[in-house]
Amino acid sequence: MKLAFREYGRPDAPAMVLLHGLTSDRTSFDGIVGVLAERWRVLVPDQRGHGETGATDAYSFELLAADLGEFLDEHRLEVPVVVGHSMGAVAAYLHAARRPERVSALVLVESPPPFPQQRPIPERPDGVLGYDWRARVDLVRQVNAPGSGWFEELKAVRVPTLVVGGGSTSPFPQEQMRAMADQVPGGRFHEITVGHSVHREAPEAFVALLTEFLDGDDREVAGGRDVGGGKAS
Repeated sequence: MKLAFREYGRPDAPAMVLLHGLTSDRTSFDGIVGVLAERWRVLVPDQRGHGETGATDAYSFELLAADLGEFLDEHRLEVPVVVGHSMGAVAAYLHAARRPERVSALVLVESPPPFPQQRPIPERPDGVLGYDWRARVDLVRQVNAPGSGWFEELKAVRVPTLVVGGGSTSPFPQEQMRAMADQVPGGRFHEITVGHSVHREAPEAFVALLTEFLDGDDREVAGGRDVGGGKAS
């Protein structure tokens, strides 16, 4: 896959890749990319079936993870920080588990947990969509029936990992996200209780959490609370 993307920040800065969620695109991060680019070289791709990358003939989280690996290779990103939201978080942790040498830190925001879910597959809305409808159908089905070994694969992630939950209004069980953080050696779980779109609903709190996590700062972060999992540094 050839992923359309935008790049921000200095080309010599440490690299960070942001992966959007299902039915979204790279503009999902418009509210935080400017401040992140003050410190990092930020690359924000449209994943397959979304935005300017457009439709393809197959969709799965395994393919999204492979796309990420190819994207890193193409742009010579040896060990970037990878931040994924929802769909992008699954792609991020599968990549990190299977190519652990190619990530320096991992941030999973409201990741669908690797346990069977019961997410409905809605009817296709009218009008032009900014994504391929088949991607939504295929990936929701996989959220409901994830790979049987994905939870065990989290043990293979060898970098500092932050799992961020949105609290009680999230569509996914927070205790399952906490279990993901516990499964990763040195993983950490943190709640910012604003629902699924954490980085859009609480951008300042999210950037503060992300920055202090990457700095290895163990202080309590305003705007949320640590509720289990080890402390990554």
